[in-house]
Amino acid sequence: MRILVVEDDELIGDGLKVGLTQLGFAVDWLRSGKDGMAALDCAPYDGVVLDLGLPGIDGMDILAAWRSRGHTVPVLVLTARDAISERVAGLNAGADDYLIKPFALAEVAARLRAMLRRSQGQTSQCLEHQSVRLDPAARRAFLHDEPLDLTARELAILEILLLNKGRVLPRELIEEKLYSWDRDLESNAIEVHIHHLRKKLGRRFILTVRGIGYTLGSKA
Repeated sequence: MRILVVEDDELIGDGLKVGLTQLGFAVDWLRSGKDGMAALDCAPYDGVVLDLGLPGIDGMDILAAWRSRGHTVPVLVLTARDAISERVAGLNAGADDYLIKPFALAEVAARLRAMLRRSQGQTSQCLEHQSVRLDPAARRAFLHDEPLDLTARELAILEILLLNKGRVLPRELIEEKLYSWDRDLESNAIEVHIHHLRKKLGRRFILTVRGIGYTLGSKA
C-alpha cells in the first residue's frame, strides 16, 4: 500500500516513514500543509496519515478541501488535539479514523490496514483468491495452506492485486502504488516480479491483458 504522511514534526514524521516502510508500506512524507493539500492530485494513495497542526494550512482545512474535491482515500487523523469536540469535528469533516498522540506504530499500521479493508469492502484480515491466502499484517502468504517464500516486493504486488480483484491494473498504476517518490524503479521491475509470482503461484494466477495490464486469473 502506498501511504501519504503529512506531518511537520521531524521526529514523528521520520519515525512513521521508517517504521511503516519496514512494515511493508510505500511511504511519502510531506512536512507542510501546502504540499499536503496538492499531494492527492499527484499519486494514487491507498491511505493518508494527516496531522492537524501543520504550518501554513490547518489539517482540518486540508481534509475538508480533499473531500470537497471528491477524494475518497481513507484518512487517519493523527494529532495531539484530544478533546471530544475536536475528534467529532475531524470525523464530521471526513476523517475515517482518529488517533491521539503519543501513539504506537503498530496501531497506526493496524488502523491503516483496517481503513483500507473497509474502503475495499473487505471484512476479513486475510485476502484470498482461489487457493492463495495473504495475511497483510503478518506479511505472510500461503498456497493450499502451505507457506510461500515471497520477497517484500512480491508480497506487495500480490496484496495490490488481491485488493483489486476483478480489475485490470495497468503496470504504471502498480508501480505508483508500490514505490514512493524517493525510490528508483528499474524499467522492467514489475514484469520481473510478476514472472516470479507466476512461478510460485501458478502461471494462470496472474493474467496479462495485452496493452492494458494485469489481473487475477481464474485458476491458481
